[in-house]
Amino acid sequence: MTTTPTNLSLFVAGEWRNEGRHLEPVINPATGETIALVPYATVQDLDDALEAAKNGFEVWRRVTAFERSKVLRKAADIIRSKAEAIATLMTREQGKPLPESRIEVAVAADTFDWFAEEGRRAYGRVIPARNQNQRQLTIRQPVGPVAAFAPWNFPAMGPARKIAAALAAGCSCIVKPSEEVPMTAIAIAEALEQAGLPAGVLSMVFGVPSQISTHLIASPIIAKITFTGSTAVGKQLAKLAAEGVKRNTMELGGHAPVLVFDDVDIDQVVKTVVAGKYRNAGQVCISPTRFYVQETAHERFADAFANAASQLAVGNGLDTGTQMGPVANPRRIQAMDELVSDASSRGAKVRTGGARIGNQGNFWQPTVISDVDTGAAIMNTEPFGPVAVVNPFSDIDDAIAQANRLPYGLAAYAFTRSTSNTIILGEAVEAGMIGLNTLLISTPEAPFGGVKESGYGHEGGIEGLDAFLHTKSISEM
Repeated sequence: MTTTPTNLSLFVAGEWRNEGRHLEPVINPATGETIALVPYATVQDLDDALEAAKNGFEVWRRVTAFERSKVLRKAADIIRSKAEAIATLMTREQGKPLPESRIEVAVAADTFDWFAEEGRRAYGRVIPARNQNQRQLTIRQPVGPVAAFAPWNFPAMGPARKIAAALAAGCSCIVKPSEEVPMTAIAIAEALEQAGLPAGVLSMVFGVPSQISTHLIASPIIAKITFTGSTAVGKQLAKLAAEGVKRNTMELGGHAPVLVFDDVDIDQVVKTVVAGKYRNAGQVCISPTRFYVQETAHERFADAFANAASQLAVGNGLDTGTQMGPVANPRRIQAMDELVSDASSRGAKVRTGGARIGNQGNFWQPTVISDVDTGAAIMNTEPFGPVAVVNPFSDIDDAIAQANRLPYGLAAYAFTRSTSNTIILGEAVEAGMIGLNTLLISTPEAPFGGVKESGYGHEGGIEGLDAFLHTKSISEM
């Protein structure tokens, strides 16, 4: 059954715009059906958004943190009131199972609540002066208008983290969500408008990513850039930001190692990691991907992992019982095929999966491959899909060396009953975040960010608010 595509809109300077603009289809990855048409911003739209951000900043920065908090909390309540409708939109445009979409919408609302409160705690300090007639203090002030670029894998959380932190700090914001998943982001913008956010403080645009980023970052109006995406694109945006000496936060993904020691309950660990690995079909920047298992447990773990993965129910995310949906676009199907084929040609063992499912939609089998040559592409390139690799390690030094081998350092995980191991791993593994006996490392209250080529800066936690504030030192006699 086909439906008439919905015509979507840009949100610029407090106006919803869609007439007379180039339209691109939004595709349901489970069916291949066009479900909406998204308009691309014109240069005039971008210039209007910039001017609105400039004027909106002057208004919003003067709104007290207490009043800003009320707007963000109200937006969170509106998002919750429409959670089922928003989650359904997300599953239709991105593919993840509806239960995952519901959780994401709930966490996006929690993120607005967290920053609503944290914005009220952007404290300065009084510094003891050397002269009794002098006073020294610091205050925190918003950096200015923000250009935010959000990815397609988390249609609610991606925009929410950036918008909530920017607005809580007192900044205005122009956000460009992914053109592949615009409907969820638009619902968030609608919630903020309904919550009473002044016109111009937030604009939402869509279009050719390179054209929009170049135009916005080059503008003297923009003071801060926040980006989530690939390392290659992040490097380009960082160069553009450097030309204007503009602050930026870069969350550039990774290739998360998982160290599994032989002292654990293998069945329990497998249950945990299967749920984590195939969440959102593996399209998660902190997805556990490179599994290094102590030699004495390697075969048992690999067999159990493959068996559990093979039993996952793959299908349309709207169908009851679906545990893994499609990958978001045909690019991921091609990438999975190339990575698995390359590993197989180098002698890797495909324990389960390794192929596309059917010819309608973007479905790929949950895949586990083992004994993969270090030179294989999948050992060095983030698959960003439902493929896990399992290789052995000898001792803790070998495990750490394998975990730290790549130039990425976003997330890492380890499973062990040894307190000594957890202390050593917490210190030695090169990652911005590490989960010890858990995969649950991302919450609104905790900083989210990486090291090395996984980027710099943080989203979430007090660090996420700090990214949109600068410190001013004041001395008076």
